[in-house]
Amino acid sequence: MFEYPLTIAAEPDPFVLADGRPLAEDLFPSAYDPGVRVVSLRGVDAAHLVLADLDLWDCLFTGTVHLDQLRLEGACTFNTAPPGVHWRHWKPVRFTARRVLAEEHHWRASQPRAVPGWVPGTGRASGPLQLAPVYRALRKAYEDGKHEPGAADFYYGEMEMRRHADDIPRSEKWLLTAYWALSGYGLRASRALAWLGAAMLLTIILMMAFGIAQDDPKQTATGTVPAGGGKVTFEIEKDDPRNPTGDRFTGERFEKALNITLNSVVFRSSGQDLTTAGTYIEMASWVSEPVLLGLGILAIRNRVKR
Repeated sequence: MFEYPLTIAAEPDPFVLADGRPLAEDLFPSAYDPGVRVVSLRGVDAAHLVLADLDLWDCLFTGTVHLDQLRLEGACTFNTAPPGVHWRHWKPVRFTARRVLAEEHHWRASQPRAVPGWVPGTGRASGPLQLAPVYRALRKAYEDGKHEPGAADFYYGEMEMRRHADDIPRSEKWLLTAYWALSGYGLRASRALAWLGAAMLLTIILMMAFGIAQDDPKQTATGTVPAGGGKVTFEIEKDDPRNPTGDRFTGERFEKALNITLNSVVFRSSGQDLTTAGTYIEMASWVSEPVLLGLGILAIRNRVKR
């Protein structure tokens, strides 16, 4: 417990004595590693603590008091998720590139279906229930330092721990899983835009196959002319759209389907005469595609905001 503010910082250049000779550091293990490492903050009251330019690759944070008040300055390095594609039970698995805590490495490595690349630890690994508050506190520490993009990875880690926790209702877990799959918790714009592109492509195909009418319905006017002259009343009717037959995948139908899909993304009606199936397809695209576009914009905003 530190009564006064304390800063622990790494010095990039070697220490020099008064006569100009470099200070011998042979007795320090860091002589073989240029980085200055912090091994653990467990049990430390971090209310007055500042860490600057330190290696936090293997640092343990669970059990730190007032972790949300810790200040991280400079280039503090954290562990990362295993890069590349890994195989688990004959299925490819790829983790999103992000900064993670060493304790998440230990927990994932201890799971029965652990993917190679996660580093195991010694002793009992902290689970999602313990790691979620740690990620939340570090996220707040970065946000208080006005470093919103730097807090994004810790928000991702917090949501991952919530999704894997056992104390949340199944409905909430499904919601978090959908949020993760569609946009990476609002942080992966490429994922959201890829889903948007797939949804638009599916809408175009369904519109060409079932949604656009065979021909544009024609209007007909019928009426009776009195024998002695006078007022004529006409009744104008319009044929119902007919389901398409024959060749459905033509250039003209593609152009109409593309126009309908692009209008659906921004909640606009295309004004096209659609079949019953096409009406429901357009309604579904009104709901799904603007949401995916919004998630993509949100992800970009979260990565560039100050």
